[in-house]
Amino acid sequence: MKNAKHSLGFLVLMLASTAAWPYGSSSSTKACSKPKFTAFAPADNAEVAAQSRFSFSASKNTYPSTLTATVKDLPAQLSITPDNDGSFQVSGTLPAALSNTYARIVINAEAQNNCKGSDGWLVKIK
Repeated sequence: MKNAKHSLGFLVLMLASTAAWPYGSSSSTKACSKPKFTAFAPADNAEVAAQSRFSFSASKNTYPSTLTATVKDLPAQLSITPDNDGSFQVSGTLPAALSNTYARIVINAEAQNNCKGSDGWLVKIK
């Protein structure tokens, strides 16, 4: 009888511990390191002329081929230049269709492990 209770207890513990097995451990997942964007120009909320240039820096883990920018949902052409430290200097021009309005410059890119990063800033276009 005593052995039966111990066996039953052991069986319950085994079943309870196997319930966690299908989920794996957190150490098996790869960390996501999103691309980072800095050095926005013109500054946030700046007033700029129509068709002005804008620029920013993208971190070195950014895949440059995935960099995109939209301004008030209009695509912006980008020029991407690798920097000495492995990061990227990115510049573009505000779309000609925008004047006398506020517009958000939205940037998107991907990095390793399919990590997506997004950022942006607001400008007032004369």
